[in-house]
Amino acid sequence: MIRLNMHEAKTHLSRYIARVEAGEKILLCRRNEPIAEIRPVAPARKSARPFGLDRGKFEVPDSFFDPLPDEFIDAFENGPVFPDE
Repeated sequence: MIRLNMHEAKTHLSRYIARVEAGEKILLCRRNEPIAEIRPVAPARKSARPFGLDRGKFEVPDSFFDPLPDEFIDAFENGPVFPDE
């Protein structure tokens, strides 16, 4: 793990980000006290997820596609953003 002070990290950020991309971790320090860690993000999934993994686990009722009641529409369009608690 690379230990860096804030000044060094700001001065050479691109250089250190390249090292993070290569798999290294960086520990950022202020006055030699660790304050943050920069580490690589897990790689994104390359392949598509299989379709239908939850098939049969739930059922969408036919009423799902019915129009919402007027009271619901009014509450969404005219109701308070943060109702009183």
